[in-house]
Amino acid sequence: MNRRAFETALTALLNREDGQHVMCYLDLDQFKIVNDTCGHLAGDELLRQVSLKLKSHVRSSDIAARLGGDEFALLLPDCGIERALVITEALRSDIENYRFAWQEHTFGIGVSIGLVELHAAQPMQLSQALHASDAACYAAKEAGRNRIHCYQPDDHFLLEKHGELQWVQRLQNGLDNDAFRLFAQPIKAICADAPAYREILLRLEEHGELIAPGSFLPAAERYHFMGRIDRWVIRNTLAWLGDQNRHSVPSAHSLWGINLSGASLSDAEFCQDLIAQVSTADLPHGTLCFEITESTAIAQLSRVKTLIHTLKAYGCRFALDDFGTGLSSFSYLKQLPVDYLKIDGNFIRNVHQDPIDRAMVEAIHAVGKALGVKTIAEFVETQATLDTLHQMGIDYAQGYLLGMPEPLTNMAGNRIKVMPR
Repeated sequence: MNRRAFETALTALLNREDGQHVMCYLDLDQFKIVNDTCGHLAGDELLRQVSLKLKSHVRSSDIAARLGGDEFALLLPDCGIERALVITEALRSDIENYRFAWQEHTFGIGVSIGLVELHAAQPMQLSQALHASDAACYAAKEAGRNRIHCYQPDDHFLLEKHGELQWVQRLQNGLDNDAFRLFAQPIKAICADAPAYREILLRLEEHGELIAPGSFLPAAERYHFMGRIDRWVIRNTLAWLGDQNRHSVPSAHSLWGINLSGASLSDAEFCQDLIAQVSTADLPHGTLCFEITESTAIAQLSRVKTLIHTLKAYGCRFALDDFGTGLSSFSYLKQLPVDYLKIDGNFIRNVHQDPIDRAMVEAIHAVGKALGVKTIAEFVETQATLDTLHQMGIDYAQGYLLGMPEPLTNMAGNRIKVMPR
């Protein structure tokens, strides 16, 4: 089954008023190594073989499903927790001892499994059951991977995750009720002879209060909301820019930066939709700059290269964000035709007094200059930092010293129109 069919079956089981049942959430360990080493064909074959193992360990009345990526689920109706532990331990051991062979490579993998009891004495909603099993699986991974963890309402580890789990419903409400708000922060020239751009930022509005992304993005990444949030940001930013462009508002012709998450870039359908939206928006060349983190670019080099080349044909530019966090960065730069390097703020905050930070920033700037790529310093908050960056020849800077984030609706006369989903 796929996720939708599984959720339908799970809902039906949750609505039963009799019996004991168990839901199992499974996440393969080391799957990414197979994908990265041998490619997606090998990864797909591994998933097929794991699927066969799942089916071989369950009864005909049980339900096996692939929820997405390397995540699977089992639904064991009329099954107590002790019996479920026997079944899942046999499955875990089978997968642990299995060796996947592809061409000249052989891989050992494991599986982390989270179990949740389902019975009428402690009724659960669909979202509660899914999140509890996911959290139990996460606990198994945190405890060392390749093991089983049973969800308990008073589980201290999971109680620590409770605050993050609360965000699931809040994020869902934010998307359903269009409660997100777009802000923008300027990136200003230091030594460059041309203006840079404004970066689109996100806030969540609840009860009249604006919540910064640092509070909700970790949960959004953990619980797979980033793709939907990115779609919301892109749809509404392009709609606003289109309105400004049609009304000949000057600010529409400046450059606007939009962040793309790793989760979105790993989704082929998202990338195709992004290309379609950019082409349909028909904005002037030089209106959009997409920001991709360095770690994402390196992890998905081939896909990112293809996306960059395709969108550059529509006049888009690209920035590598958080640059410098991976010391293998320089070897990848030749393959990525980006326009800007945003130097990670951890190197910038003390660059005026830390010689190692200064050496790192100078090295990044030198490589960028050799490649014809402009450098942007993030988190510039003091005049001493700005003066040092100017001495070093850094092209652009961004930070509270140069401009605070402002609502996008303040950037021009027209108010943003929230687009329907």
